[in-house]
Amino acid sequence: MYKLGQIVKMKKKHPCGGELWKIIRVGMDFRIKCQNCGRSVMLPRRRFERGVKEIIEDAES
Repeated sequence: MYKLGQIVKMKKKHPCGGELWKIIRVGMDFRIKCQNCGRSVMLPRRRFERGVKEIIEDAES
């Protein structure tokens, strides 16, 4: 369902104010990168899937 390069909107905003994230690692853990400040965060799969509000942009083929 989730692929590398997708842009997702999370329920909670990042402290910098950004709410759009790019998926840069998929597996048991997800690494996502804030599109506002560039900081990356690693989340367990379950926490990531609960926190996703919507998929904004699909990954480039």
